[in-house]
Amino acid sequence: MGCCSVRYIGDGLPKQRCSGLDFSKVREDSDLSSSRPGPELRVNSSWFSNTELSYVNQGEAALREALGILQQQNGWQTETYQGKGELVLSTVLPRLGKVFRMETVLDVPVDQLYYELFEKLEQMPEWNPTLSRVKILQRIGKDTLLTHEITAQHPGNLIGQRDFVSVRHCWKKETTVYLVGTATHSEFMPMQKGQVRAESGLSCIVLQPLEGDQRHTRFTWLLCMDLKGWIPKSIINRLVPQSQADFIRYLRQHLSTTAHP
Repeated sequence: MGCCSVRYIGDGLPKQRCSGLDFSKVREDSDLSSSRPGPELRVNSSWFSNTELSYVNQGEAALREALGILQQQNGWQTETYQGKGELVLSTVLPRLGKVFRMETVLDVPVDQLYYELFEKLEQMPEWNPTLSRVKILQRIGKDTLLTHEITAQHPGNLIGQRDFVSVRHCWKKETTVYLVGTATHSEFMPMQKGQVRAESGLSCIVLQPLEGDQRHTRFTWLLCMDLKGWIPKSIINRLVPQSQADFIRYLRQHLSTTAHP
């Protein structure tokens, strides 16, 4: 789950689902780490085939890992700070390598962002010019998607065109929504000739109402990716936070012209 390109449930699972969200109450506790679920997130295996269950499990594992990272208070360093309040931090973790964390506030409610970033996922290239195509390959229940993304080809693009196959998973805790993603493999979308298959190591967007003002959303985004190919890490580490800032800029522009659903 990239959402941007670089120019580049059973007993243990929460009963509340992402479809039909109810955001009538504003969450009082703004600490993201306090939303961390219990250590075990299990699904009823009778709901899914073995392949589908593996995708759900991958999504839940990505969620657990992301929540653990969100708990970390130390080790973050500032990468960039944009004029509209987009702060990008980074840290280095043993399995993932460098992880970027963007924090900003958007002037729309959580449910509108949820619909744009999850329910209307395939329409994202209409407002994000860094993507040429986003396709939902499979829906697994209401909260897990198997997706394929192709980045747009731009003149002078240092990275070149990439495609991603990802599991995306949505989880709601009170009034906070988590949209997580991680790279996977699928028989529905084998490697494409002429394209480099990149991988999203981890992506997690957290949508949380501002305390006392549910018309605004605190937007937190963890992202790390492996773009493959012979690309120096120094270039990737420079372009990933810029791609996050570009994504937010395009999202703001889109939201300014979009009516609330």
